[in-house]
Amino acid sequence: MPYLHRDSGPQAQPTPKDARITHSSGQSFEQLRQGCLRKGALFEDPDFPANNSSLFYSERPPVPFEWKRPGEIVTSPEFILGGATRTDICQGELGDCWLLAAIASLTLNEKALARVVPQEQSFGPGYAGIFHFQFWQHSEWLDVVIDDRLPTFRGRLVFLHSVEHREFWGALLEKAYAKLNGSYEALKGGSTIEAMEDFTGGVAENFLTKEAPENFYEILEKALKRGSLMGCSIDTRNATESEARTPFGLIKGHAYTITGIDQVNFRGQKVELIRVRNPWGHVEWNGSWSDSSPEWRSVDLDEQKRLCHMTLDDGEFWMAFKDFKVHFDKVEICNLTPDALEEDALHKWEVIVHQGSWVRGSTAGGCRNFLDTFWTNPQIRLSLTETDEGQEECTFLVALMQKDRRKLKRLGADVLTIGYAIYQSPGREGHLDKDFFKYHASQARSKTFINLREVSGRFRLPPGDYILIPSTFEPHQEADFCLRIFSEKKAITRDVDGNVGIDLPEPPKPTPPGQETEEEQQFRALFEKVAGEDMEVTAEELEYVLNAVLEKKKDIKVKKLSLISCKNIISLMDSSGNGKLEFNEFKVFWNKLKQWIDLFLRFDADRSGTMSSYELRTALKAAGFQLGSHVLQLVVLRYADEELQLDFDDFLNCLVRLENASRVFQALSTKNKEFIHLNINEFINLTMNI
Repeated sequence: MPYLHRDSGPQAQPTPKDARITHSSGQSFEQLRQGCLRKGALFEDPDFPANNSSLFYSERPPVPFEWKRPGEIVTSPEFILGGATRTDICQGELGDCWLLAAIASLTLNEKALARVVPQEQSFGPGYAGIFHFQFWQHSEWLDVVIDDRLPTFRGRLVFLHSVEHREFWGALLEKAYAKLNGSYEALKGGSTIEAMEDFTGGVAENFLTKEAPENFYEILEKALKRGSLMGCSIDTRNATESEARTPFGLIKGHAYTITGIDQVNFRGQKVELIRVRNPWGHVEWNGSWSDSSPEWRSVDLDEQKRLCHMTLDDGEFWMAFKDFKVHFDKVEICNLTPDALEEDALHKWEVIVHQGSWVRGSTAGGCRNFLDTFWTNPQIRLSLTETDEGQEECTFLVALMQKDRRKLKRLGADVLTIGYAIYQSPGREGHLDKDFFKYHASQARSKTFINLREVSGRFRLPPGDYILIPSTFEPHQEADFCLRIFSEKKAITRDVDGNVGIDLPEPPKPTPPGQETEEEQQFRALFEKVAGEDMEVTAEELEYVLNAVLEKKKDIKVKKLSLISCKNIISLMDSSGNGKLEFNEFKVFWNKLKQWIDLFLRFDADRSGTMSSYELRTALKAAGFQLGSHVLQLVVLRYADEELQLDFDDFLNCLVRLENASRVFQALSTKNKEFIHLNINEFINLTMNI
């Protein structure tokens, strides 16, 4: 299914309490729960049934799973037992360590946890076999309802489980997240930061430990104090190293959670330590400051108690920060606000959200390496108006997220390589063309194009107008995206392509018969021959006339015009309303057609008889139409072929329909000012869908 641009333009962030109902019934969690209680039946979710379709999409379960409710697994199930803590989370037979690492980190922030895991739920009074969880998705919160049937084998949970087998909040949270993404299998493999953002609506910052700033320890310390969620991992060089154990007990290609950072008095010196947790619930670091290492013997017992040091194989361990930087490669921080971790002052950030799409053939232009199509990407104008306090520049953060790629895995979709560039605006309105990018360098850009769900970066630029261009690395790749812009001071943004402009010249008056050119006289003779005495032609007759004339033109390679094009031409030019075209109407159209032929030839450089759909925006602008991205996408989907080419008949049909729609709109809006509530963009969108 093609991607279409949706709801372009800046949008306000919804308040956290406004979680959107997602169940297909349209009912809220409480309405569904009360309905089950009235009927005396436990809830069964038709949206995520207890069968193999909810488990896997590319394979069968390795063993026969049995779906059971917690009360069928243990005698006295509890939703949360003794508080939701990081040690509750143990990985099962699903490769979703990244998700479990994020859940463990979530338990360190009580407010964030209470938002994702509503605390009033239980297996006590009011239990109806239904639970709900809330997740952030692309600038809004969603309320996800599930039943409590869980996959088991031989009476034990197959996937996420708690150390305490009577506790089920973690297993139910995993199920809700699987439902959000389409299946349990969709959760295989991922980045911890992805789930962290879905739990908070926060913004990611990534650090490579080997390239981290000198104050990296302080950055992590402040992040934990501010409730940021943090994960870390060790890179793999090839697939065979995935989950390989190092001599120090660490797992490569595995997601860990950072759960603490502190200093310890050791032999008269302060030693920086960091606490890390393996979501497996076992397998730990065995080097310096590990659970049983000799260093702890030199630490006061009260100090050990303060640091919660225990000799347990529970997956959590301390290690020296200097060793952490040597053995771990990557740290991911999910900031609940984009407040600079290296600064002491807390800032209130302004947030603007743009929703958009990259559509093959119209707005999927790829990065600057592909100059011929780069300019066709969506363009967002960013106006920085106020400098930071006591500074000469404006600070802002850009986060570009591709949407629903995990959910689309069952259809073969992969995470695309994405990034963005920021250019100084030349000060003119409208979509910037190829020539601009040929001669102007970007003022800022994402650090790299990378195949992550989100790419983010922090920038400082002087006040002024800028053009921000989000893109995939390769052209012709389709996806929806969410672009968030955070600024310390108020910034103004708008989609450059949000409006349609129409600038059509008045139709020329027909020349009197005595002043006709030789070409027009030849047309009259042909017209009389086909039309007869009434000098009017039907669509079928017009098709014959136009094709006969175009066959004689040597400068353009044209396939025969279609009957539908001729019907559209008559609809455009027929002033009498009888469904036929008079000769004077034909002459006016012919002058227009010659202009459109010249226009087509400008973009058919190789004289193949076709033009690229990526050039259509410029060609239509030259004809008087400045289209918004959504309308342009519809035009390309309707008229371009599989090779993203348009022949002259397609181009002609497109122009005729656009001009017809714009003239109808102008006539209606003039006569019925109180009746017409659509703008020209919406009206053309409507007519292009008819």
